[in-house]
Amino acid sequence: MATEKVGIYRKYHGPIPTDNKGKPLPKSEWPRKRAFRWAVRWFGSDGKRYSKSFKTRKEAERLAEIKQADIRSGRADPPPAITLKDFKTEHEQVMCGQVARRTLDDQKRALRMFMEHVGKNIQLQKISPKQAESFIAARLSSGVTVATVNKDIRTLKGIFNRAIETRCYLPSGHNPFGNIKERKRAQKQVRYVSVAEYQALSKTAESIRWRAVISVAYGSGLRRGEILNLTWSDIDFENHQIYITAKSATEAIFEWEPKDHEARVLPLTEETTLLLNCLQTKCAEGCPYVFLPAKRWEYIQRRQQTSQWQEGQALVNNFDRDFHKLRGNAGVAECTLHDLRRSCITNWARILPIHVVQKLAGHSDIKTTQKYYLSVEENYLEKARAVQTEILRCDLTDPKLTHSGKKAAFSRAKRKIA
Repeated sequence: MATEKVGIYRKYHGPIPTDNKGKPLPKSEWPRKRAFRWAVRWFGSDGKRYSKSFKTRKEAERLAEIKQADIRSGRADPPPAITLKDFKTEHEQVMCGQVARRTLDDQKRALRMFMEHVGKNIQLQKISPKQAESFIAARLSSGVTVATVNKDIRTLKGIFNRAIETRCYLPSGHNPFGNIKERKRAQKQVRYVSVAEYQALSKTAESIRWRAVISVAYGSGLRRGEILNLTWSDIDFENHQIYITAKSATEAIFEWEPKDHEARVLPLTEETTLLLNCLQTKCAEGCPYVFLPAKRWEYIQRRQQTSQWQEGQALVNNFDRDFHKLRGNAGVAECTLHDLRRSCITNWARILPIHVVQKLAGHSDIKTTQKYYLSVEENYLEKARAVQTEILRCDLTDPKLTHSGKKAAFSRAKRKIA
């Protein structure tokens, strides 16, 4: 069992100092006469003593504080050695089921690219912040967006935190990505899809399915994944509501979780309800998914019967391509299906309190709602411009700000009243 106290001692080296007669000096005089370093000592759970020496006492005290905390949390033993390759393999196994499938896919991708950069056989403890910086620089020079690189930084920082806190492969404070900050990038203006543009998209859509997709995105603010994984049991036609909930795997339904991991209820407009009613009468028999075409449902069933359907495959293929084709035919400026969701949230924000908008949108952080979805339209800019113009037209000058400005004229009567 490890001792609970971490000690700091002088570690002397070199010959023992002597006095003028050549006699060895007592230990009490060694600190002033003999060279030494500061050593931190502690015991592991097996009773084995470990130590590390430093040039200054301050450095030793820093490590002693860390080791003392490690001992209290049952981590007195030095971290076990493991290669980056083995750590990646272990991470993929233990995280399966703990995080969403897409999150784990992102972690696998980030670890694979980092392993290709630093080598698969490097010891986890020997990965330095310099190598992490080198990886980020390589990613930036490869031509990917800053947003993608920032995502890599967040992903790898979280993975190495698990290597420290959960699996004890790294000592505290030794995350190579710990001090790497995300790269700053200019925020793009939110693309607001006007009502006229929404109507143009709806009129151009040749199928009820696509009209319903556009209506759900613009009227209820659903994400792309939420739309494609929507089932008929999620729709309450009587109360005009949509339920966004996690789904367990069955014979007909694939396992799925919403991005925010929380169930929420969203309103359905009368127009959307009518479209969904019409769509339900034409859906494939036995198909639980609202927006899955009959041919695609039959194809998935055939692949499942022959064990050729792979987990994680897209329920609907060519979805983005078909939307952009529809947008072009409607003569609507460049936008995505997600822009319809943003526009819906912006419309909510004009009337509803921000915390209600956050709940409806499914944002875990209210800053996301403020930062990305509260767009300012041109008419608001015009109003702000008109207000400022009116203020500047006033012939009032504060004499405290300038001595040469024209003072506001007040009648003697008003002054007496004052």
